[in-house]
Amino acid sequence: MEKVSLTINGINVEVRKGSTLLEAAKKAGIRIPTLCHHPDLVPAGNCRLCVVEQKGAPFLLASCTTKAADGMEIETNTHRVREARRVILELLLAEHNADCISCPASGKCQLQSLAHEYFVQKTDFMNIADKSPIDDSSPSIVKDDSKCIRCLRCVRTCSELMGVSALVSAHKGRYTKVETLLDKPLQYAVCTMCGQCVSRCPTGALVEKNYVNDVWRAISDPEKFVVVQTAPSVRVGLGEMLNMAPGSIVTGKMATALRQLGFDAVLDTNFSADLTIMEEGHELLQRLTKALRDKEKISFPMMTSCCPAWVKFMEHEYPDQLEHISSCKSPQQMLGALIKTYYAQKRGIDPSKIVSVSIMPCTAKKFEASRLEMKSSGYTDVDYVLTTRELGHMIRQSGIWFDELEESTFDSPMGEGTGAAVIFGASGGVMEAALRTVYEVVTGREVPFENLNITPLRGTDGVRAASIRIDKPLPDWSFLEGVEVNVAIAHGLANARKLMDDVEKGLSPYHFIEVMACPNGCIGGGGQPMPTSPEIRRKRTAAIYEADSKLPRRKSHENSEVLALYKDFLTEPLGHRSHELLHTHYTKRDDLP
Repeated sequence: MEKVSLTINGINVEVRKGSTLLEAAKKAGIRIPTLCHHPDLVPAGNCRLCVVEQKGAPFLLASCTTKAADGMEIETNTHRVREARRVILELLLAEHNADCISCPASGKCQLQSLAHEYFVQKTDFMNIADKSPIDDSSPSIVKDDSKCIRCLRCVRTCSELMGVSALVSAHKGRYTKVETLLDKPLQYAVCTMCGQCVSRCPTGALVEKNYVNDVWRAISDPEKFVVVQTAPSVRVGLGEMLNMAPGSIVTGKMATALRQLGFDAVLDTNFSADLTIMEEGHELLQRLTKALRDKEKISFPMMTSCCPAWVKFMEHEYPDQLEHISSCKSPQQMLGALIKTYYAQKRGIDPSKIVSVSIMPCTAKKFEASRLEMKSSGYTDVDYVLTTRELGHMIRQSGIWFDELEESTFDSPMGEGTGAAVIFGASGGVMEAALRTVYEVVTGREVPFENLNITPLRGTDGVRAASIRIDKPLPDWSFLEGVEVNVAIAHGLANARKLMDDVEKGLSPYHFIEVMACPNGCIGGGGQPMPTSPEIRRKRTAAIYEADSKLPRRKSHENSEVLALYKDFLTEPLGHRSHELLHTHYTKRDDLP
């Protein structure tokens, strides 16, 4: 690999050819402030805050876009550089509504932190902050243009990572503004509600819609029985909100904290993740049976339905391919429906008195809970969705010393989960969990991978593919002898689009596809703690697989509470009651109100 050598602040640095000055400085242990730059995005050089001085050059250089070259002599902390950054910050503050006390991003705002760092306490420039009303039309995301500094991180995220372009840069010069197509409210835009724009916004221009006060009111109401469920990836993200290192596994402390917050029952979405595998796995087998044994024309590949941002993407972008999506609801919605039916019956609680709350790594889950289809229990299945960040705020509000909490377990029923459910939090986890169960149902044997770890499904590549051969199936499944089941995984909707274009053309070789909208899956969800980066997501992913490996049961069909649910209530996977409560269908977005 060709290298270049340069000096930064007198330190000799050698980096690969093509590296930027920002990357070279990081290797030298030197921090350069940035705002528009993000490690997940292509460098843009919009804000110019990262300027540095090159010996002999007449102009300051943007370090995020300038390539390192042999012999360069770079200084990052001269008077000229510091003054330039201070003036840039003043200019940014002049177009920013600096009501920091009431801003949801206060304390986490990168512009605020840098203004403090450079002692920018006021600006001599005229304030030209956007006066547009706040857009809170969406159940998931709030857009406040008065806080926008036009770094365009959100626009680039939506285009580069998501391939959706729901947000665009409109107009020119001082009138430049981040808008949706035709400047529609977010609720009516081609937006998947994934929240990736929120997790990369350096100010408070984009934040999740907050339901914390609604949940506090429910907890305080003596007439209400408030049930909470927590998603797999929350247990490896929540610690970051409470000053713990990325990848800290806080399952037991989280369960204790939720009880101390006042929730009447603490359930685990891992339970319904296992239930999802039972339903979705049997749906895959049903499709294979009809196609291979009965010779019916069946829609392949089947696609996962756990991610609401992915489902909404399909409704907008590929409405003619919706038959490929599994009819299973997501684990959140399955548990919501069961809380107000099965759980209410078991506990003898009037379901009209139950308030169902879920803690999710995802802003799209807020949208999902509001969908008209999600009332199969006879009530709104999930009343409020809070992000990992919102739960962290509740814990801090309550004065709980999280580090000192004893660990506890989830309540029963519907509090048991297996390792297969835990790995739902990582890209490829749903597919791996499904194959652990489907292969064993068909053959009576465990999947032929060491320790149940289906490693070909793991990794960070945007699109991954694998095959698993069915050998020596049980008699009822003899028609599957020798069949190669081809599967694929995509994370990031731009990658999903690559797979969908082949599906649309009838060229897809796959039987089953898993898609997660967010980079690296739910551990990188739009509701997870900020900041996000490839390194942080790797640590969360490693924690997910560690949590799986330590559980006594690692296959969904071994979850004793799921088996009891079928025995006492649902009867069998894909049965009549399962279809009523746990399955749904989706519709082209243009046909919806």
